[in-house]
Amino acid sequence: MSAQHHCARVNGQCNRCDSPVPFAFTMAFQPIVDVTQRAIIYYEALVRGPNGESAYSILEQVTPALMYRFDQACRICAIELASDLGMQEKLSINFLPNAVYEPKACIQATLETAHRVGFPTERLNFEITETERVKDRGHMRKIIESYREMGFTTSLDDFGNGYANLDLLTDLRPDTLKLDRDLVMDCDSDKRRQAILKSLVTLASTLGTQLIAEGVETRKESRCLLALGIPVQQGYYFSYPNLESLAIIDEAKYN
Repeated sequence: MSAQHHCARVNGQCNRCDSPVPFAFTMAFQPIVDVTQRAIIYYEALVRGPNGESAYSILEQVTPALMYRFDQACRICAIELASDLGMQEKLSINFLPNAVYEPKACIQATLETAHRVGFPTERLNFEITETERVKDRGHMRKIIESYREMGFTTSLDDFGNGYANLDLLTDLRPDTLKLDRDLVMDCDSDKRRQAILKSLVTLASTLGTQLIAEGVETRKESRCLLALGIPVQQGYYFSYPNLESLAIIDEAKYN
């Protein structure tokens, strides 16, 4: 949705976002680790059904008319749960750029929730998803710049999957790039993937952007990524998403 469409928030209320969504959902949390620090540094909030049903089972219920309310409800749910669980790490929340009309207005419910439950806003990171559907790059850039001014960090998700590619970096300055599983898979034995990852490490360093490898499933992949200069990693090798709970990583995973 283009930024020129007006924001519907008036006197602290928004008729697009403030009504409850007509179905139940919750969050699972998957850790993002820094192998060199041997520590969890983020948890990503991932939508699930109330009994652990898949994200797809929830997302298929989100009609265009519900998109704005659902996006806001996910942020609120993630922050409330993170606070209840005593999360001390950064919380990474997925969001749809098309569900943000005016960044500083649409963030108000998020800020109010964080203040209400005592979750520090400087520990909030926002992951940009579904970049293939974003037609207005200027609007996405405005969101990232506004969030940075407010003290948040941003990530560009699924980098390298065919949609979130190098051309986006001409317009956007995210704090982190999350490398898609397509680049990570079998990187320990695939010389072509290794060459691409090496070039991305150099590029990220030049741009001042952190890389996060998604979809790490084996120890060999994790060790290869670390050797290439990508210590921040996420995937089933470390932990599956935990429904309404925070994972503890086995120390052996860091070795």
